[in-house]
Amino acid sequence: MKTDNIIVDKSKHFALRIIALYRYLINEQREFVLSKQVLRSGTSIGANVKEAIRGESKPDFYHKMNIALKESSETEYWLELLYEGKFINKECFNSIYRDCQELLKILMSITKKQHET
Repeated sequence: MKTDNIIVDKSKHFALRIIALYRYLINEQREFVLSKQVLRSGTSIGANVKEAIRGESKPDFYHKMNIALKESSETEYWLELLYEGKFINKECFNSIYRDCQELLKILMSITKKQHET
């Protein structure tokens, strides 16, 4: 379900891609450790964004957005390991990694604003 909030929409779309990647990793690659890590961090981004939107205060909003930023960075790391460990091919990696980078940029921009106010 699409909203008018770009970070909510993009983080949810990314979570759905991560779920698909997880299924591929466990079913096709029989990889059960890194797949769980990327599933946890990759879906946590959107969950924290959603919590931030409903935050009780500005500090709460920024706290949750900072957690989403950290989860994005962690997801970036797991994706790199999956690619360098040859669990995903270059095409798959480039596509999902690009989405992760986009989330990182948006979240960095949002969290940067907390220091400007």
